[in-house]
Amino acid sequence: MDDSAPGPIYRADPPGALVLAPLDAFTAVYHRRSGMTHLLTEPAPQILVILGEAGLSLGALLDRLAGDYDLADATASALAARLDELVAAGLVATS
Repeated sequence: MDDSAPGPIYRADPPGALVLAPLDAFTAVYHRRSGMTHLLTEPAPQILVILGEAGLSLGALLDRLAGDYDLADATASALAARLDELVAAGLVATS
């Protein structure tokens, strides 16, 4: 990753737009705007909670996740892949 070029800022919908319900190893996420329910595994639900609508860069999000949770595979490439999945699902936007 090139640190000299600013990367995207990732944002989730504002509080209340997502309803999260833990289900054993999964978390059901109801996305009010789309009317869809998604089944996610860690750390995707945590990513949505941390991002909020203010948003964070990839590096800042990785730092927050590493500080708040015990993540065995906390690498920038693994997090970028998960963020790409959340963007494709419509749960996260970039700017």
